[in-house]
Amino acid sequence: MSHNLLKGKKGIIFGALNKDSIAWKVAERAHEEGAEFILTNAPVALRMGELDELAKATDSDIVAADVTSTEDLENLFQIAEEKFGKLDFILHSIGMSINVRKKIHYTESNYDFYHKAMDISAISFHRVMKIAKEKDIMNEWSSILALSFIAAQMAIPGYNDMSDAKSLLESIARTFGYYYGVDKKVRINTISQSPTKTTAGGGIKGFDSLFNFADANSALGNAPAEDCANYCITLFSDLTKYVTMQNLFHDGGFSSIGVTDEVMRHFEG
Repeated sequence: MSHNLLKGKKGIIFGALNKDSIAWKVAERAHEEGAEFILTNAPVALRMGELDELAKATDSDIVAADVTSTEDLENLFQIAEEKFGKLDFILHSIGMSINVRKKIHYTESNYDFYHKAMDISAISFHRVMKIAKEKDIMNEWSSILALSFIAAQMAIPGYNDMSDAKSLLESIARTFGYYYGVDKKVRINTISQSPTKTTAGGGIKGFDSLFNFADANSALGNAPAEDCANYCITLFSDLTKYVTMQNLFHDGGFSSIGVTDEVMRHFEG
């Protein structure tokens, strides 16, 4: 059901890959709520061709951009500016760890891979906002949002160097959020989402066990990707104009629970 929460708003959505992606579902919901946007991902991701379906369904353009490349991002924002003028929202839904993909234990991390994970998964968020700010492309009260995970605050076996990347991502949101808010009234937040069965999530060692544990150890169960998309829409809308510099948990209560009755029963003697 549409409430026209984003009617007339323009944006950029980073990271939609396939129908399992949270960014994909955000794009669908943003379109339903009246937004126009550009879809972007790395050139290697676009070669899979699946994003063409989303672009057609949402009447959106696709622009390839490597988020580690300042040149690519400047080109992306130039195209966005020519198409829309100023923007009202940006979604950063990007994360990649070669150490995770190669199943290298955290204590044995390859540091070239580690640096790559930090650059793609966190520093890219700073790079995106730096270029947006330099171009003065964001409207006042616009919203910039990135997706995070509770491993930024808690040790989660198997999440590896992505835990460090998410911690840095959340810190960037707070610090950049202060300066962007003071200078341009742009708000910046992160959403810490439940374990979600996406392509990226599936690459984490022990993901199914983590998913089931979080589901059992939360008051409401794991939040589906569709509901995360709904939450993103509210944060892009004018209903949340004074929410900024926050890491917002969208996890069914998991982050606030020590242990549930269900989990305790599992350990009863």
